[in-house]
Amino acid sequence: MKYNILAADDDKEILNAIDIYLSNEGMNVYKANDGQEALEILKKEKEIHLIIMDLMMPKTDGIQAILKIRTEKEIPIIILSAKSEDQDIVLGLNIGADDYITKPFSFIELTARVKSNLRRYVKFSSYKKDRDNSEIFIRGLYLNKKTKEVVVNDVPVRLTATEFKILTLLMENPDMIFSIEEIYQKVWKEPFLNSENTVAVHIRRIREKIEVNPKKPIYLKVVWGIGYKIQK
Repeated sequence: MKYNILAADDDKEILNAIDIYLSNEGMNVYKANDGQEALEILKKEKEIHLIIMDLMMPKTDGIQAILKIRTEKEIPIIILSAKSEDQDIVLGLNIGADDYITKPFSFIELTARVKSNLRRYVKFSSYKKDRDNSEIFIRGLYLNKKTKEVVVNDVPVRLTATEFKILTLLMENPDMIFSIEEIYQKVWKEPFLNSENTVAVHIRRIREKIEVNPKKPIYLKVVWGIGYKIQK
């Protein structure tokens, strides 16, 4: 099939180069010069399979555009940015991007990242019409309840049986906050008796395995004084 790519950048040379490289791969590229134009194209075109979004643009910047898109759509988003600090990358992933590329960049690398994100999207996301209910996919984090697989951005992750049960509970209910007591009772299937440390240790280990930076998690979030959630 022919994939439709939306590329948004206020640098017309970059836009034209993206168009050339992706068109050579058989993709159709829609070009936007700012975030507002990108949102208008996304609203007009029924099938956009992936978005490439610069952060610093006039009218509506990339951050505002991504936040708006994520209220309605789950399609992959690759950020382009001149900012290369860890906190900038974490911010980009936290607002809903699936990938982050710093400028200047190789168009060959960008093409490879586009293909990789499209493969994950087609294979695991809601775009797959006959998707198995045993599969859960949230922004690059994939879990299969039947095969017990966990994959983060194409990298397999090995979890213990208990860690897998906790992650499954949270991923089946994205953005829902579970207290430590609720997690314990649902996973261990027994009354909660001063088991805070048991749950906390397992949560910490899951974070160490699925997060790029466990100290600044983008998936497994703590809601202070309440509990934990997987952020969609």
